[in-house]
Amino acid sequence: MQLGLFQFGEPSKEPPNLPAARHAIDLLAMIAEKTRGNLALEEQRLIENSLTELRFRFVQVAEQKPPAAAEEPAEKSAESGDAPASS
Repeated sequence: MQLGLFQFGEPSKEPPNLPAARHAIDLLAMIAEKTRGNLALEEQRLIENSLTELRFRFVQVAEQKPPAAAEEPAEKSAESGDAPASS
């Protein structure tokens, strides 16, 4: 849901929440690690396949729309770098 791929009814206008999605994926990975050896083969495969799919979708969503905040500091640092040189 945090990736914006799972919606009910009308499409959501909220952007994907990548940090929350990453946290949820990390939690599932932790559960997989902690339960290793205590699950039936089908259960283990379900968790591993789910993690693989979620990680793949995370990368897809992250590559679709790079965060604007990451671009702004690079532009500001270039501008601030020009100011001292011209003084």
